[in-house]
Amino acid sequence: MTAQERESAEQHEREVIEQTEGAAQQPARQPAQQANAPAPPTSPAQPTPAEVEGAASQPSYVYAIGTVEPRFPTLAAEKEFAQTTGRAEGTAGLTDREATHSVLSDRANRYLVRQLCFVMTIQGLETYILWPRDPADFDLLVEAIRPAPRPTDVDVVIGQRGPIAPPEMCNGLMVPVVVFDQLYSFDVDSFIEGIPRPEDTPEDQEERFRSAAEELYYRIVQVADNAGATDEHRALNYLTVRYDRIYAKTTEMYEQNASLSRVEVRPSRLSSTRRIVDVIFTYTYRETDVDEKHFVRVDVTEEFPFLVTKMSPYYDR
Repeated sequence: MTAQERESAEQHEREVIEQTEGAAQQPARQPAQQANAPAPPTSPAQPTPAEVEGAASQPSYVYAIGTVEPRFPTLAAEKEFAQTTGRAEGTAGLTDREATHSVLSDRANRYLVRQLCFVMTIQGLETYILWPRDPADFDLLVEAIRPAPRPTDVDVVIGQRGPIAPPEMCNGLMVPVVVFDQLYSFDVDSFIEGIPRPEDTPEDQEERFRSAAEELYYRIVQVADNAGATDEHRALNYLTVRYDRIYAKTTEMYEQNASLSRVEVRPSRLSSTRRIVDVIFTYTYRETDVDEKHFVRVDVTEEFPFLVTKMSPYYDR
């Protein structure tokens, strides 16, 4: 055999080996029925708290004031609720809202609560879809469904904001999901009545104090675009429901013939490694048009804000 013939034979042998190895690496061919079968459908799942926390590198916290309403995410959930209500005892004579509260409060129907989506509305706008971090907190959502709702009902939600909900999660509603750690409900009248009357306020002026406190409450919660998601709005909402001194100071200034001319929030000069804001209340004397400012310093670094400085005089620098 000549050298050219040997080289040709070796080349042919290498090609045969390569073809054999390539065939061994290929996966086994699926039957025709399996190859043409469609992929199994997937159903949208509720986001877990871990998914919400991992949706952004920087956590986004919420301290929101609004109202919570239940919604049916699917037609099947709505029909199941209707059938359960029809089988329930003691619903005769109840209004629709009373029957809803009665059925969802029954522990035997807790599976229905998990099927619903709960929407937080702020100033008439659907703002968040709520999901509890702890499954035991579904009870808080049920408590937020009043049997006899009134316009003065209020819900406060503290939690972490996640991604926009997929349309399948709540019947097409696409708003941010908030995984909450705390949810508490009250009505404005009871809240105002529960604010301690300042010691230097005479008893015969208590009604005037309550009126001033109610005006301040509504003024703060109706700040434009207050969804409780920015540091400024979180600080304002925290003070509104947790710090009664702002109501006492405002009443005191009213007694001195001054008006509350504005409320503003500024980053504090103390902010360095932590996010601290100054909430400034400006009062203008009606006779002289002179401003007097008082402020509260609030730390909003983490999920739960807290006071750094109590109500004190503020001086522009």
